[in-house]
Amino acid sequence: MNPALEYLSEKCRDTASSVSDEDREKLARLVTDNRKVFIYGSGRSGLVGQLLAVRLVQLGVDVHLVGEMTTPIIGRNDLTILVSNTGETASVVNTANIAGRIGSYVVCFTSDPRSKLAHASDMVVVMRSGEIDEKYAPLGTVFECSVLMFFDSFVADLMEKFGTDEAEMKSRHAIWV
Repeated sequence: MNPALEYLSEKCRDTASSVSDEDREKLARLVTDNRKVFIYGSGRSGLVGQLLAVRLVQLGVDVHLVGEMTTPIIGRNDLTILVSNTGETASVVNTANIAGRIGSYVVCFTSDPRSKLAHASDMVVVMRSGEIDEKYAPLGTVFECSVLMFFDSFVADLMEKFGTDEAEMKSRHAIWV
């Protein structure tokens, strides 16, 4: 196996699996109990958030990407999920502060539990990856891949909670023909 692929596979699996069962369960309850879910991140973290949004749509969740022209205003009792490796990206921190003031429950995924984003959030999911070998994983690669792995594995939790299966999700797929 390619050394970079082997490194990333192991590192991202270990990081994604560091999220506690309690946090997984709490997040599942938040998604199922809230009227709307809003997702935001910047750059590659934002792309990972968009991938979660696609699966949530396929599960039948009313989900919106913050910053899109058709996104409604975040409301009281909505859920806002934010993704930022450093937890210091200004637009993500500002979104957390605004959503929190409105009364949305704010969940963030970050690698820094002491970041501005963590302090502005109601629930902090820390993706602990330890020391990173930049030779195989430059910049935020391990964080982004780990969050994606977590989100994709989390979809299985939500499928169980919603009592849905792949066939039902496929009926909500944008290109199901």
